[in-house]
Amino acid sequence: MKNAADIARMMQNLRIVLVQTNFPENIGMAARASSNFGHSPLFLAEPRRWNYEKALPLATSQGQPLLDSITVTDSVKDAVAPCTFVVGTTARTGGARQQILMPRQVAPEIAERLAQGEQVAILFGPEDRGLSNEHLENCNRLVTVPTAPDASSLNLAQAVLLMMYECYLALPDTARIDSHPSLSRRVTSEERDVLFRTLKETLMDINTLPRDNPDHFFLPLARFFDRADLRRHEMDIFMGICRQMARLSALADEKKKSGE
Repeated sequence: MKNAADIARMMQNLRIVLVQTNFPENIGMAARASSNFGHSPLFLAEPRRWNYEKALPLATSQGQPLLDSITVTDSVKDAVAPCTFVVGTTARTGGARQQILMPRQVAPEIAERLAQGEQVAILFGPEDRGLSNEHLENCNRLVTVPTAPDASSLNLAQAVLLMMYECYLALPDTARIDSHPSLSRRVTSEERDVLFRTLKETLMDINTLPRDNPDHFFLPLARFFDRADLRRHEMDIFMGICRQMARLSALADEKKKSGE
């Protein structure tokens, strides 16, 4: 089982290579995105404009360490030189851009290499036209993010965030969010029977279910509870509601009997 430090070390073997970027602000946002998923280092290959002061506000304090340690190279080849696996991102398809994968398809291969301690790079092209065919010659795989046909171009930092998210999630033993972090255990079959019997009796007492055939009319409610994946603390809530309804029903009967 990998701990958080192991996951971070693997993500730090992933190079985010921004090629010929035009806007320092996008570099800052990419640094912020990287900080959310293990602080993968940023490389600027042939940047057209690089201004630390303009990038910093968008990076926030979380991404500042990545800006402080950013690497600027004269070429894509220099940026990816030690990497065993290079993935290029593209919004364009066809021609030389064949066998393009989606992020979720390539992420497991990236994660496998990161887990083995290999250096991996993901290339992101300039904002105005993306990676050139020459840049893509450095790549082992091409990936695109499926989008609506009339808006296929993503903001650079958005593309970085999407790719890093998929890679992070594909890593072995990455922490997963428990969809029920504070819920009690699921009810047993015996407890389910107790709840259904109690609820049926209570609903009959208040004339919501007919006494001559309660099971038939209770069936939709039983199916509803089964779909809800009932937990023990939720059962206790409904049992408490039934007790309160039974108490109020008994009080109403006593008032009728006393003529009030």
